[in-house]
Amino acid sequence: MQETRITFTKKILERVSFDPRLFCKELEKALKSLLPYEIEQLADWLLQFVKEKPELRHCVLMVKP
Repeated sequence: MQETRITFTKKILERVSFDPRLFCKELEKALKSLLPYEIEQLADWLLQFVKEKPELRHCVLMVKP
């Protein structure tokens, strides 16, 4: 079964979440390649993901609702 772009993006972001700069960089790359509805899904996921990671919260500003 083929992995969707949004699932792949989430996995990448989870793996690089130890480094806020790298996380923001990967998020920026993802936003350039995802479709609008995928960006909405990513934004929802991102809000939940960064709740426990305050060092990543500033990256959420990159995602425009």
